[in-house]
Amino acid sequence: MRFLTILIYILVPLLFTACSSVKKMETGATEKPKMLWFDSEANFKRFSSKDSIRYYLDKAKATGFNEIVVDVRPVQGDVLYKSKILEPLTSFGDGYTYKRDWDYLQFFIDEARKRSLKITVSASIMPVGILHTKSGPAYRSSFWDDKIAIGNTPEGLKNMKETDYMGVFLNPNLASVRSLVKSYVDEIVSNYEFDSFALDYCRFADVRFDFSDSSRVAFEKYIGKSVEKFPEDIFSYNSKKERVPGKYYKEWWEFRAMTVRDIVHELRHTVKARKPNVNLTYWAASWINATYVNGQNWASKGSFDAAKSYPEWATDNYKNAGFADELDAFIVGAYLTDLYGLDNNESIEYALDRANKLIGKSTKVYGSLYGLSNKDTMEEAVYLTMQKSAGLMVFDIVQVIDFDLWADIKKGINRAEAEEKIGQ
Repeated sequence: MRFLTILIYILVPLLFTACSSVKKMETGATEKPKMLWFDSEANFKRFSSKDSIRYYLDKAKATGFNEIVVDVRPVQGDVLYKSKILEPLTSFGDGYTYKRDWDYLQFFIDEARKRSLKITVSASIMPVGILHTKSGPAYRSSFWDDKIAIGNTPEGLKNMKETDYMGVFLNPNLASVRSLVKSYVDEIVSNYEFDSFALDYCRFADVRFDFSDSSRVAFEKYIGKSVEKFPEDIFSYNSKKERVPGKYYKEWWEFRAMTVRDIVHELRHTVKARKPNVNLTYWAASWINATYVNGQNWASKGSFDAAKSYPEWATDNYKNAGFADELDAFIVGAYLTDLYGLDNNESIEYALDRANKLIGKSTKVYGSLYGLSNKDTMEEAVYLTMQKSAGLMVFDIVQVIDFDLWADIKKGINRAEAEEKIGQ
């Protein structure tokens, strides 16, 4: 009897622990995020139908995804949610128009919940128009005119609408712009229930923008000096239209990176003040050595000492502009064709390894794949990403559909999760 009593005391706790572990696995609490991105521009016509949305959510669930990313504010600048600030998206200026009498975002949320899918809502932060179709807020209202970025081009200073860039971006250095972007982030977070908010295009457009007078003033304040020749003291162009660095060339990139870091910090506060449990995420390309032109130092603060490897553009202080510590997760765009090779900077494995090292314990790193880049190697790319990062994101569903990648993605997920269970 005494032996049986002792045995019960030993086995009962173990039984509850085992049941708890099984429950944890069954509910997906220990699963890594496996996200599928639903881009709004590429799928605008397809997702004009509720049945189509339902169908592809079913496909996503059956493939092994447990989370979707719903793009509700594309580069065009209009929105796919109920807004009192911005206008509803009805066309991309390509000839197709659809005016909804239903809430796109709320429908996605409701249907995703029915399938036990988590929701990340993505919004482009700085864009307000598409250049090639001349559509979006920037082309409809003079309200945006004094907020649009100015470019330093070989032909001189130009309004962004007069350049060849793909979209029209706002000037991140303006207080009015910072207030505006916070207002529409706050509106989304306040009015909808979802799991994560993803900052997309939360950056400067490219190396040419922004060279407005307001940015000059902000830069002078940052360095504590007057810039006598602007933009030449930043950079000019030679006869081959190549950039020629000026006296404040390196300080300019530091200033821009600090600007983006400040904006990410402000938007984190905006999100968390409304809903502390909503995660903040950010997507950026893995090639951090090139994203300085956009003001994107996505590393952990202090960890990416670019001055040692890239002294031609980085200051000693550039490393302190890292913003990974502001995020709940960073989605690194490993949009590369090569899969393996820690000594191959064009491989997915290298990209994920570098991101993990530069971010460390500051936040989680999710690997992001591009359908077109891996249309012939998707199973292995998914497996690799699941193995080497804290989560998976596949961009975009239109490529998964066009290249019929569903089965390959499912195989990659199943392989990775089977090995993970063996290792537990």
